Amino acid sequence: MIILLGWILQHYVLKYVITKVAKFFEKRSKVVTARILEHFSRETRHAIFTGIIFFALSWLIGVSLFTNSSVRNFFYSLMVFYAFKGAYDVLTYYANHPDPLFLKEKKIPFLTPFSLRIMKAFLALIAVAIIAGLWRFNLNGFLTGIGLTGVALAFGIRDTSSHIFGGLSMGFDKPFQVGDFISTEDGKIEGTITDINLRSTLISTADKGIVYVPNAYLMNKPIYNLSKREKRKIETFLYISTNQDEESIRNICSEINKQILLHPKVSKEEFVLVYIDEFHADYYRMLISFYIPTNNIHEKYAVQQDIIFGTKQILDEGAIQLIDPNALKINNS
Repeated sequence: MIILLGWILQHYVLKYVITKVAKFFEKRSKVVTARILEHFSRETRHAIFTGIIFFALSWLIGVSLFTNSSVRNFFYSLMVFYAFKGAYDVLTYYANHPDPLFLKEKKIPFLTPFSLRIMKAFLALIAVAIIAGLWRFNLNGFLTGIGLTGVALAFGIRDTSSHIFGGLSMGFDKPFQVGDFISTEDGKIEGTITDINLRSTLISTADKGIVYVPNAYLMNKPIYNLSKREKRKIETFLYISTNQDEESIRNICSEINKQILLHPKVSKEEFVLVYIDEFHADYYRMLISFYIPTNNIHEKYAVQQDIIFGTKQILDEGAIQLIDPNALKINNS
């Protein structure tokens, strides 16, 4: 009867109370507290129900089960397991659902999914150590064996360990986080960070889908975090025939420059460059460079499109002849 009443108490009454308290905190914007209560709910109820079972069995036999050291250690081990399992579930939730985990004072995330995974691993080790201590397990010999095994494995899995240490370095340095758009210096990898694990980072690219990139590779490459840019540079090259006279080309450069400056979405704080920057046997190269004060990719291409169409109109009005340098190289060869 005690066990039955205890099961009803934890499964219906206590579960209902915890749910109501979690909703109370969520309504008051205490989302983190609400999530912790929700994920600790099951383990808290299991811990209370376990205590009720031990109490009922003690009452049944007329002797406290806690007088036996093995039973007592078993009970304490269960309590440690429930406590750490609840904390583990909370960390797992935020690792799999990287919602903003905010500090009260500053609206910035203070834990990343990668950091949460590291904490989960340490949490499991701490729980095992505490339970082993309750049972008076000799940890010295066990740790010595792990140390020797670790040294032996280190030589066999050097590449894997380098990736893991690369992941740890990224966890501390935080060059990027989930959701950032990055690009390597050589341009071979470009995409959005979808997840950061101990060994590899998952990047969603436009043409290759999800790419698993070893952490050591990313740590040894210059990385451009394009999501952190406040401005975007637009740079275009035109190739003009050397048959055009100098004055016409200068006038065209001036007109294109004016067109860019008149565009409402072009940054006026940065240089607008429209110049002939290279001279070849058959053509001049014209540089067109400017900035827009946004990191939105759609706005970037919309502005670039406006400037391209405007430039085309100016070139047509000036009767400027453009050259394809690649076609010239093929013809010359």
